Amino acid sequence: MGAPSPTGEGARRPAAVVFDNDGTFLETEAAWSRAEAELFRRRGVPFLPEHKRRLLGTSFAAAARTLEEVLGEPGGGPAIMRELTGLVHDELDGPVPPMPGAEDLVAALRAADVRVAMATNAARSFAEKALRRAGHTETFSVLLTADDVAAPKPAPDIYVAAAEALGLDPADCVAVEDSPTGVRAARAAGMTVLGVSSFPGVDLSEAHHRHPSLEDPALWALLGLAR
Repeated sequence: MGAPSPTGEGARRPAAVVFDNDGTFLETEAAWSRAEAELFRRRGVPFLPEHKRRLLGTSFAAAARTLEEVLGEPGGGPAIMRELTGLVHDELDGPVPPMPGAEDLVAALRAADVRVAMATNAARSFAEKALRRAGHTETFSVLLTADDVAAPKPAPDIYVAAAEALGLDPADCVAVEDSPTGVRAARAAGMTVLGVSSFPGVDLSEAHHRHPSLEDPALWALLGLAR
């Protein structure tokens, strides 16, 4: 596809759009934030915005290293992540809403015969539970998780695998991401990347285009859709 023009003028529809999940398609990043805040509360450590920015979109291994550092528990990463995983799975027992504009955008893409896939750094058990709770188990033709690749984001593996599963060249796909980790992964795979903000202060400058939400008419225009 190549990077579309910033105005959407002359943009042609991609063959597929590959969505990240947490904070991009589903508002599960709030569930992660509540779980992370409880994890910190148990240790008497304030959960600050800078902690959230460091954790957003990272792999379990990277998150474990960050949590070891900020919680002062060297070597405790695996145990901390097991505790966090339990907390966040409990959070999914409540409502799991889509991000603003997510359902409309996916419906418009499908109506235009653009395939939609999902590539998430979360574990498969979490992604499947979140999609089930949100009523989107049949929405994506391909679902890839951190469990399905040797190296999670920021490595390009998951986006390369998504393109292969779709039978497409990565250059014919667009990725939608809300974290610098995901943006780097999709760019390295050769996809055009649309960065969509989900948390203040997160640096999405490496994305080809940046948008305030999935409702942004400019994002729709870049995908060859009318909003």
